[in-house]
Amino acid sequence: MEHLPALPDLSLPRHLALMAGLAMFSAIIVRAMISVGVPDRPDARKAHRVTTPKSGGVGIVAAFLLGVLLLYRYGQVSRLSEGHFLGVIGGAALMAAVSFIDDLFDVSFLIKLAAQLVAASVAVFAGLWVQIFVLPFIGPVDIGLFGVPVTLMFILFVTNAMNFIDGLNGLAAGVTLISCLFLAVIAAAYSGFFVYTAALLLAGGVLGFLPFNFPNAKIFMGDVGSQFCGFMLALFGIAAARYGAQSLSFLLVPLLLSGVLFDVAFTLVRRLAAGDNIAKAHRGHLYQLAHRTGVDARIIALLHWGFTILGGLTAVGFLAATPSWRLPILFVPLLVQLVWLWFVIARAEKTHLTDW
Repeated sequence: MEHLPALPDLSLPRHLALMAGLAMFSAIIVRAMISVGVPDRPDARKAHRVTTPKSGGVGIVAAFLLGVLLLYRYGQVSRLSEGHFLGVIGGAALMAAVSFIDDLFDVSFLIKLAAQLVAASVAVFAGLWVQIFVLPFIGPVDIGLFGVPVTLMFILFVTNAMNFIDGLNGLAAGVTLISCLFLAVIAAAYSGFFVYTAALLLAGGVLGFLPFNFPNAKIFMGDVGSQFCGFMLALFGIAAARYGAQSLSFLLVPLLLSGVLFDVAFTLVRRLAAGDNIAKAHRGHLYQLAHRTGVDARIIALLHWGFTILGGLTAVGFLAATPSWRLPILFVPLLVQLVWLWFVIARAEKTHLTDW
């Protein structure tokens, strides 16, 4: 790996202390939401059998926004330019508000998608979009203004993918936490000041929530948590590819979320091919099928944590590899997902599960 300038004044204990403080702040709010949170009642498409409060993601959002406001005020070295930074804060706050309203009133998918598009547009039209993609064997490819709709679609896809995957205890929260830690480590190595700090802030918020959600759930994160985490991870990926001392690959976040994105993409294609209404709630995701065939929910969550770790290690290897090795490295997570797909389908056939 090329040696780049280290982060200025990189005080790891201080940054970890900030993350721990935000985790405690998040935990306090999550504990309060257990008493006053929106109830999530069981139904045929949900895995839980007891009414459980949701909107625990409010703690994640509050901790992150507190951290990012402190970053805006005091963390000069970790800031983007004024417009870009305000775009991130504005987009994040709007996404949190939109998703919390969804928790309260269960709005239709089209209204939710339109609101997500507005939130994503706040960040994108503040300048946070990818124009140049660095491709293996090809090098930099400038797609100009076409990068705006591509970036918007990426944000929406990742946001909703995290929302769709949030169906088992600890799955989405664990994936987010591991992704943030990998992003922080990689960004620190490549002098991505903003991504390094912001990823630690989000990690702190999720860390405060996770003990209340895994292995047994006292509260769910709700849409306010899952959509917000997906939205922020997408923005981190764009910031890493677009800003900093050295641009990282735009594949960084897709690699970290390979398990999530493969599940959602496969399910979407399969349902479109079957002529299903993709806006209608269902139980056809691979992780849901695995659970319905008898695989323990905790094991499925841990498997997805493992997929995220594999994606992170693949990202590290991809960035450090010579150009001739980068393309083959990308196939490692895909091969693992194909094995997972084979396993789930074999289980479904063995247990005669047909309604998927």
